[in-house]
Amino acid sequence: MRLLIIEDDAQAIAYLAKAFREAGHVADQATDGLDGYALAREGPYDVLIVDRMLPKLDGLSLIRSLREQGVATPVLILSALGQVDDRVKGLRAGGDDYLPKPYAFSELLARAEVLARRGAPVQGAAEATAYRVGTLELDRLSHRVTREGQEIVLQPREFRLLEYLMRHAGQVVTRTMLLEHVWDYHFDPQTNVIDVHVSRLRAKIDKGFQNPMIHTVRGAGYMLRADER
Repeated sequence: MRLLIIEDDAQAIAYLAKAFREAGHVADQATDGLDGYALAREGPYDVLIVDRMLPKLDGLSLIRSLREQGVATPVLILSALGQVDDRVKGLRAGGDDYLPKPYAFSELLARAEVLARRGAPVQGAAEATAYRVGTLELDRLSHRVTREGQEIVLQPREFRLLEYLMRHAGQVVTRTMLLEHVWDYHFDPQTNVIDVHVSRLRAKIDKGFQNPMIHTVRGAGYMLRADER
């Protein structure tokens, strides 16, 4: 799983992040509601773990805002408020599960795994065969890429890299995500193999066109967004 933990207690969030990573999952962190909201909108997560009482933007308001923006990522709410009315408010705000504090990590992990399975695509479900972002088009069946009608020839790895970026257009894609989904294995995310391939892809996709589409997000990763034409 790839999780986002939004919790303002430094000790609690450090413990949770470490525990999830030891269980083999990827855990990002945010310590206030506004940062959590921004990350939840930018990155593809399997589950959001949201503390109800947060600075800057409380947990329930954060969840409502995400749902209003069409973000359907499953949300597990953590709260010291465990009465029936509190749980009902959390679920009605858009939460998918509600776990009162204190809790056992084993239960939290199990609940997160259940939510991740619910949110995962159904095996065998139809998958998009073509993507279009601005003037850039990719056809998975013909293995053809064009921009403004001009064909762009890509190597197989470049094609997979572009496909993943287009699937997540407008979102920040980290190096770790690319290693896991394009290369299908894990190694040091500091390696420059990602940068080399992105540089080659950028030269083919953006060179000769007025507006660049592949952007580096300093300290985070990459984003592909529509040209402004």
